[in-house]
Amino acid sequence: MSNVTLVTGASRGIGAATAKACAAAGHKVAVNYVNSADAANAVVTDIEAAGGTAVAVQADTAKESEVLAMFDAVTAKLGPITGLVNNAGIHGPRVRLDELADADIEEVLDINVRGCFLCAREAVKRMSTKHGGVGGAIVNVSSGSARLGDPGAGVIYAASKGAVNSLTIGLSQEVAGEGIRVNAVAPGLTETDMPPADKLAAGAKSIPMGRIGQPEEIAAAILWLLSDEASYTAGANIRVGGGRI
Repeated sequence: MSNVTLVTGASRGIGAATAKACAAAGHKVAVNYVNSADAANAVVTDIEAAGGTAVAVQADTAKESEVLAMFDAVTAKLGPITGLVNNAGIHGPRVRLDELADADIEEVLDINVRGCFLCAREAVKRMSTKHGGVGGAIVNVSSGSARLGDPGAGVIYAASKGAVNSLTIGLSQEVAGEGIRVNAVAPGLTETDMPPADKLAAGAKSIPMGRIGQPEEIAAAILWLLSDEASYTAGANIRVGGGRI
């Protein structure tokens, strides 16, 4: 049976790089997006041009009805899902906690936490041998911010990724005996459109390797966790941060 992998938030950055890496490794890939249809379709076009198989699928992962429809659509178009990469996320305003509006807090937690939980839940329902599935792998995209706390510019983002870390630990133990491996990656500063350009430039000085990471380097770790080479790895959180702990 072929690998069918759903990558959320895959129209750009780490998600797009992961979708392409999975396709290059032979996976059929679902490229999830919320609003960026053109960007998602461009990722699909690149994958198909390289000989791979991919479809774009729209869904707001913070909304249960849309998550359910997305999983059903991917299954109908590509076959039973065997891999999920929970990558969709936002940073939120880069301000102190006491400057955040309630709406800001709600949005970050909805997308980064609720969305991750909903997608993981639906993946388990389809992959778990308990539910008649054949197993699979889930990789949650966390962040080094969960350990660092990101004071002054992203405490809510860091906290949301801390929740992702806890989900990874607990869920990995719940479903390890049902054929599902759950792991996480924790990227450091990565050259995407999420961090401001000035933060990227300044941040390189704090990284032992002396440079910013590339999306493809994060994607390589995700792909390994999805692969059979990681067959005995569950509950891990791989830090991909250029030596910054």
